[in-house]
Amino acid sequence: MSRRDGTTPAPLSRRAFLTGLGAAAALSASPTAPGSKAARRAGPKKRAIVVGAGAFGGFTALELLRRGRSVVLLDAWGPGNSRASSGGETRVIRGVYGADRIYTAMAARAFQLWAENEKRWKTKLYRRTGALWMLGDEGKFVRDSLPILREHHFPYEELTAAQAAARYPQISFDGIQWALFEKEAGYLLARRACAQVVEGFVSEGGSYRHAAAEPGRVAGGALQGIRLTDGSTLTADEYVFACGPWLPKIFPELLGKLIEPTRQEVFYFGAPSGDTRFDEDRFPVWVEVPRFFYGIPGNERRGFKIADDARGAPFDPTDGERVPSAEALGAAREYIARRFPALAKAPLVESRVCQYENSPDHHFVIGPHPEAANLWIAGGGSGHGFKHGPAVGEVVARAVTGEHPPDPLFSLERRRS
Repeated sequence: MSRRDGTTPAPLSRRAFLTGLGAAAALSASPTAPGSKAARRAGPKKRAIVVGAGAFGGFTALELLRRGRSVVLLDAWGPGNSRASSGGETRVIRGVYGADRIYTAMAARAFQLWAENEKRWKTKLYRRTGALWMLGDEGKFVRDSLPILREHHFPYEELTAAQAAARYPQISFDGIQWALFEKEAGYLLARRACAQVVEGFVSEGGSYRHAAAEPGRVAGGALQGIRLTDGSTLTADEYVFACGPWLPKIFPELLGKLIEPTRQEVFYFGAPSGDTRFDEDRFPVWVEVPRFFYGIPGNERRGFKIADDARGAPFDPTDGERVPSAEALGAAREYIARRFPALAKAPLVESRVCQYENSPDHHFVIGPHPEAANLWIAGGGSGHGFKHGPAVGEVVARAVTGEHPPDPLFSLERRRS
């Protein structure tokens, strides 16, 4: 990892990296910690219902279960479905977050939890490719990240444009001033991960139901139950709604101005037959700023993924038609021809219309409903929430069980500002 002053520290091993991530852990591993067997044996189980089996909801249900709750997890179309923001084959995982220290810290914790769950489930969900940040300006967003990356033991390497071009001749670095290679970054198998979380949750004793739900009556400062589409009612001691882009429909007065689903388009281009230069073992996840195009190689053989992070138009996640626009495809083709010349004539082999459900300030939305203390909301995650899923699940579970409140940055009170 070269520094701006020209010095080079000792290389950081993967073992040291993961040890450093352990320092970000929010919970003790002692026998009496909330998730321990001793804690689960203490007293009758409280019941919890989690609505939404995406990255936030699935991991929240799993963490509540591991803390001794009896948990029912619900989803209207199933984990990783085509309407969900957590659907699709892949999502980037990285540590660069500008000056937002909290997200780098959460990413560090998430890396650790992804690794722990992979080992527990005997499956591979994280692919380490590294991430190449290409900076078309001074790169303040990335520069602000560097001390925070070091603090949380994320290894990186700064490159001149010439050094980056020598390493990745597949890329045209015209207009790029410098680059950063984030070594432990990569991508997650998103759709597969959502399904695996639910499978793991059920194998540990959780209950999953394929059903849509809406909140029932609030009385005495508490939610009294939820209604399912089949007309039945479920009750519990605690409720978490983590249903992504549907949150503002379910709670319009509370979240209508705080979470807005927007249409996003993703394209996959096919490399020439036998051309391995854009395979994930030879090419990293990449991001260009300040334009904020990004992409992922490999993608379970779906093609070379390109996405534009610019905010899209408002979108209905239930009934919105998911047909890519000619304008977005044209912009993607123009970009790929300029930045990846060998793919200038590559055919479009697949496309996907999904949605973000960002808040205006791009911070997560985690907190109790102001009229029902036993009802919690977790959302505002995409487009950067998936990687944080395990850490967010831990944050929400700790809040629900009274161990620790979520950071004020995520407060629902922001809707009033």
